[in-house]
Amino acid sequence: MSQLSLNTVEEDSLEKTFFVQVLLPIPVPKTFTYRVARNSENQIQVGVRVIVPFGKKKIISGIITDVHHNAPEDYEAKYVLEVLDDYPIISNQQLKLFGWIAQYYMATEGEVLNVGLPSGLKLSSESKIQLNPAFNKEDSPHIFSEIESVVINVLEKEGLLSYQQLLEITNTKQISYLIKELLNKQVIILIEQIQERYKPKTEKRLRLKKEWLEEAKLNSLMQELDKKPKQLDVLLKYLQSVPIFNEIDKNEEGIPKSLLKEESFSISSINTLIKNKIFEEFEIIVSRLDYLNRQEFIDHEITLSEAQEKCRSEINDIFNKKDVALLHGITGSGKTEIYLSLIKEVIESGSQALFLLPEIAITTQMIQRVRKIFGDQVGIYHSKFSDAERVEVWKGVAEGKINFVIGVRSSILLPFNNLSLLVVDEEHESSYKQFDPAPRYHARDTAVVLAKIHQAKLILGSATPSYESYYNALNGKYGLTQLTERFGEGKMPEIQVIDMKKQKAKKLVKDDFSHVFLTALEEEISKGNQAIIFQNRRGYAPYLQCETCGWIAECENCSVSLTYHMHQHELKCHYCGYKQKSPNACLNCESSALVMKGFGTEKIEDDLKLQLSDVKIQRMDRDTTKKKYSYNQIIEAFESGETQILIGTQMVTKGLDFEKVSLVGIVDADRMMYYPDFRAHERAFQMMLQVSGRAGRTNKDGKVLIQSFQHKHPLFDYLLKYDYEGFYQLQLNERQAFFYPPFCRLIKIILKGSESQNVYQSATMLYESLVIQLGNQRVLAPHEPLISKIRNIYHMEIWIKLEKGYPLESTKEGIKSIVEKLNENAHFRKIRVIYDVDPQ
Repeated sequence: MSQLSLNTVEEDSLEKTFFVQVLLPIPVPKTFTYRVARNSENQIQVGVRVIVPFGKKKIISGIITDVHHNAPEDYEAKYVLEVLDDYPIISNQQLKLFGWIAQYYMATEGEVLNVGLPSGLKLSSESKIQLNPAFNKEDSPHIFSEIESVVINVLEKEGLLSYQQLLEITNTKQISYLIKELLNKQVIILIEQIQERYKPKTEKRLRLKKEWLEEAKLNSLMQELDKKPKQLDVLLKYLQSVPIFNEIDKNEEGIPKSLLKEESFSISSINTLIKNKIFEEFEIIVSRLDYLNRQEFIDHEITLSEAQEKCRSEINDIFNKKDVALLHGITGSGKTEIYLSLIKEVIESGSQALFLLPEIAITTQMIQRVRKIFGDQVGIYHSKFSDAERVEVWKGVAEGKINFVIGVRSSILLPFNNLSLLVVDEEHESSYKQFDPAPRYHARDTAVVLAKIHQAKLILGSATPSYESYYNALNGKYGLTQLTERFGEGKMPEIQVIDMKKQKAKKLVKDDFSHVFLTALEEEISKGNQAIIFQNRRGYAPYLQCETCGWIAECENCSVSLTYHMHQHELKCHYCGYKQKSPNACLNCESSALVMKGFGTEKIEDDLKLQLSDVKIQRMDRDTTKKKYSYNQIIEAFESGETQILIGTQMVTKGLDFEKVSLVGIVDADRMMYYPDFRAHERAFQMMLQVSGRAGRTNKDGKVLIQSFQHKHPLFDYLLKYDYEGFYQLQLNERQAFFYPPFCRLIKIILKGSESQNVYQSATMLYESLVIQLGNQRVLAPHEPLISKIRNIYHMEIWIKLEKGYPLESTKEGIKSIVEKLNENAHFRKIRVIYDVDPQ
């Protein structure tokens, strides 16, 4: 993109009447007014990106949200520098959604735009240096140092240098003094250059020049090339790929130049044919979304069972009366086929559909199923894709080229303009909630609003619905339909809870596995079956402890223990990333009696490899899935049978479907159940039921083994009977007694600061002000969270409970007003205040 100066546009008339409101991706609660130059007036429309000056020197891109004729009263509007798009890349419906998210989740629309817009579509300026046009080294009165002379020489050749390039050239860590000296000597000027992150992918192609398309001339050419066999081979390969005499129009398309290179043809021969004007080389823009074209469209009919047909019909009946339907179907009941049959109907009508999934891992299997039905009409959107790939999906949706999107949480922010159906699968999952940065939105709840904006329909699906959704369904806000039997011949697996107290007393526990567990595992593998083992903690061991003095290795930045990772022989903090080599002796008393406490997925993997040395075992957690295609490779290896045992965190609990899995093991159920959170039992029940559903999904009998030291806990009574409704009612009574959702609304206020005492005092000040406004029944006293220090920043929390019907919007505005007032205090101003509406 051409370089821009802040003074590019000069006022050439006083009659500049068009102004625009521009939303910038910054955390400021307002839009900014800019003036439009006359030559740009016909390019201006709501939803396009523009480049504008911001502050004294910065240049940034934003989105036009309004076009009008009103000049701002309190400042002189700067000019829009450039219009970037020919058509809106953000729809009006999206702008409405952004506004709702900002208001409901107590964020700014700029923060929503920053999260929603792919990085490749956000532009900002980078300061660069260039020679002052008036500078002449020979006429300069100044003396230049050796480094200054080097910089001048490079600038004369290169024209522009970034600060990073200047650092590399001068081989120094500090360049501010050098830049200041060169500015004082009037050698350089500073400019701002826009950096566009997205560039279309291009492909070099070759085609035969038009003069050789006549048969006689081509024959003459081939005779001439008889003496140059390498060039003739290239020509013959081209003619084999492009039958010009039967389909002459195909010559216009040509072939990729890479095709000839891949087949080991001489590069010099190819270039000689181009030089001699036999071939011509040209470029075309190609899609990065190659996954859309990997397999041809297969019009695969979706066959539904009688129960599925009945459920599908009930959903359509619900949609005649309500906009939201909750599909409560047990694991393996075939919910996905119902979703896809309804989506197919929507796509065939010419409308758009969105299918939300909680985890990237699930998309791997889902994409394969979906391609058979929808071919290249589907777009995939998640964070493992590059910025450029996400931009192309974004543009495909905006242009109407992609009518069906499968994606994770952020897909809810895509620029749909003709959306008819949304599906939120595994709607109970906490990963639909955005934690950092703001806005801290929940994709499921946002989907309800998005459906309303588009007048679309929404299906929420789960084997273990969130209590909020199930409560809404039972009380008539949502429609409810159920699938109570597995698809085909599949049966729900038998669940067995292993009493670990008894197993330990009988000395039948080895490496954290009971004898029952290991025996069952060996038996299933010997039959040619597969197993999934679930442990919701990665790493080798949760912490390292000295048996002599009790010392525990802790993070120096956070109030957590360091997790031991055996393969790197390191202690790591899973919050700030701090790591250190594992010590050989206690850092407190120098004793060598260091022991590892607890176990994570890495330890389970190592222990099982020792127990079952001939079995192929793989692990799926955050440590093993960092690369783009890691999920695919792990899942494909398990699906093909190459891997016999898959160990994983909650990634393995969600939506995965494997034919040969007959055994699921939950190694440490107690850790999920005894967590200081009012949702702990709900989540534990959901996770255990979900991971249990991975077993016995075809005609194989499935078995689920759960290890627990609290085997008589009431949760297991309901789990063994697959009694979701019974456990829901038990928990609902507790929620009502202690006034928790779905009987109230929660707002969590987090205060962060570098000084512990100041954070505590500021939290107390805020609490006292909130009590005056809301009453002490609605505001819980400040408290430290479970992890009270992260990255040397101290945390305090204040929870607000509001009864249903209490004025929510005015309460939020009141809270923000209180915080603004307290910011007049110098100590409070040092504190960062974060709002989390409907915390999970």
